[in-house]
Amino acid sequence: MTLIYKISPRGPWAEAQAKGVFEGAPIDLADGYIHFSAAHQVRETATKYFKDIPDLVLAAIDTTALGSALKWEASRGGDLFPHLYGTLQMTAVRALYDMPLDTDGTPMLPAVLLPALLP
Repeated sequence: MTLIYKISPRGPWAEAQAKGVFEGAPIDLADGYIHFSAAHQVRETATKYFKDIPDLVLAAIDTTALGSALKWEASRGGDLFPHLYGTLQMTAVRALYDMPLDTDGTPMLPAVLLPALLP
């Protein structure tokens, strides 16, 4: 099983859990796909796009549950990022972790995942 990760404020994520489906954050809806990060990309994504945003969660998603709607496409620096062209069914979520902010406002990675998320 390969996992990819989605960072989200807790409120919208809780709404998605209640509905059973995540349709995307505003940036996802604008771009036409749901943005994810591979393990080695999570730290940079958190720092670049989620600094100073409180009450974040990190969802671990099983790629086998996403089928052909998942595409790996070049983005930052030419690195391939996972993009889902469709909605995310909550049944694909394997774990959910809190991401408290560091003293400088940077989201902290869950300690249980640090070895897997290091470059």
